[in-house]
Amino acid sequence: MYSTILLAYDGSLEGRLALREGAKLAQACGARVVLLAVVEPSSAVFAGDASTVYIGPDMTDEFRQILDEGAARLVRMGLSHETRLETGLATECITRVAHEIGAELVVVGHHKQGAMARWLLGSVTASLSDSLNCSLLVARLEISDEALFGETSQ
Repeated sequence: MYSTILLAYDGSLEGRLALREGAKLAQACGARVVLLAVVEPSSAVFAGDASTVYIGPDMTDEFRQILDEGAARLVRMGLSHETRLETGLATECITRVAHEIGAELVVVGHHKQGAMARWLLGSVTASLSDSLNCSLLVARLEISDEALFGETSQ
């Protein structure tokens, strides 16, 4: 059904649910798996006069750890995979990587937002549904460790 699946992973609870669901689907399909984490650039915040600028911290190292954590989960499931760490806007990076690898499915988690936040920030999921040329799974299913790893968790 799917031969290449892109798993977008941010380490959040929603991201972990998506990783589990996408990985389980990849196992069932025997699909190639690419695990992607996206570091979004920090926005500059001006405080006081125009000469005072705050630039947020570089989160690359934190996202590299998040990517390593996700990769370890895939290894534990017996899935071979590739990892990608990209910097940029999430929608643009996910869309570009999906195109580059020939993904037939992109799996993302769903972060609930209020109406105001969605209006101000936009929805990555909605943007992806408009920009991708492949299927998009917004994963929300909770999969137990037993179902995922074939063992009881301790």
